[in-house]
Amino acid sequence: MAKVSVKPLADRVLVEAAAAEEKTAGGIIIPDTVKEKPMRGKVIAVGTGKKDEPMTVKVGDSILYGKYAGTELQVEGKEYLIMRESDIYAII
Repeated sequence: MAKVSVKPLADRVLVEAAAAEEKTAGGIIIPDTVKEKPMRGKVIAVGTGKKDEPMTVKVGDSILYGKYAGTELQVEGKEYLIMRESDIYAII
């Protein structure tokens, strides 16, 4: 698990997106120009939650999130997404 110096605030979550699929189930290689943005990832850091709403996800959880959820940012040379916990659909 990556240790980062970013601490999300309130109900925000720092997520490391899963790698995009390289091949289809049938073995066809997908070129970079048409790869879909992954909609799953791993929680790297979580905020403290809101006053009336404690956080449901925790560090290390694998999650599913919306296709356009979060804001991309780069920390220490790695790509991450920061999003609200409400943008997360499920823990898998």
